[in-house]
Amino acid sequence: MLFGLMPLASFSQSKLNAFLTPSDTLNKPRRNTVVITEAAIGGLTLVGLNQLWYADFEQSKFHTTNDNNQWLQMDKLGHAFTSYQLGKHGTQLLHWSGVNKKHQLIYGATLGFSFLSAVEVLDGFSSEWGFSWGDIMANGAGTGLYIGQELLWKEQRIALKYSFHQTKFAKQRPDKLGETFLEQTLKDYNGQTYWLSANIHSFFKKSSVPKWLNVAVGYGAYGMLTGVEVVDSQLIKTNGGYRQYYLSLDVNLKEIKTNSKLLRSVFDVLNMIKIPFPTLEFNKNKAVFHLFYI
Repeated sequence: MLFGLMPLASFSQSKLNAFLTPSDTLNKPRRNTVVITEAAIGGLTLVGLNQLWYADFEQSKFHTTNDNNQWLQMDKLGHAFTSYQLGKHGTQLLHWSGVNKKHQLIYGATLGFSFLSAVEVLDGFSSEWGFSWGDIMANGAGTGLYIGQELLWKEQRIALKYSFHQTKFAKQRPDKLGETFLEQTLKDYNGQTYWLSANIHSFFKKSSVPKWLNVAVGYGAYGMLTGVEVVDSQLIKTNGGYRQYYLSLDVNLKEIKTNSKLLRSVFDVLNMIKIPFPTLEFNKNKAVFHLFYI
């Protein structure tokens, strides 16, 4: 029975590999599927945000706000990270469709910037927030990091990555920092760290350094219960936020050898997460060594 199923499994694996293999020339059905799917998901997401999120807050005339001094700029790094990752995957989907490199960068790499800018417009019509030019610049920085490397090196030698650990602050202000673990990964800036992870071998092509080995520098912040410090609040005084800087190693999952195209695709998605490694932290008070920093 088992031997009878093996040819079927091999055939299925072969079909899957063929499906995941990028097209050498423009594949219009693939391209159309990508464009329609992205437009549908993006449109539905914006409609959903407008109905489920912004509907809970009073609407206003379009207005701007300057929030550049909030959350020790952790929210801005979140914008850059999201824009970078959406642009990367947007480009890869067009590459899979056989779209030429120029159009990959024009229409794929700008996916994150376009989507996040549309969300920013929704913010502009909400009295709770406002259109932030700082957010737009952060979106542009993430997109620019991706496009700039493609133009300069034709590869991503430096990736923008993310890691998260839970903190005690979310329990103190679950309305702002999240109640569930998933909400906290998005809202609790105290537990987020953003990394620039550089692949060593890509800078030294003739070296014997493993292709999967990266060195990473990270930025985080800790002790924040609100976006800005409230001077007359004893609680905020007790928990004054401060910046954290990190130095660590990382793994480029795309360089892990495997014959499975499905596994390669999974590794490519997971590659946005910084792998825990021994890490040095530098903050305003001292230097700290973490055996495995998450």
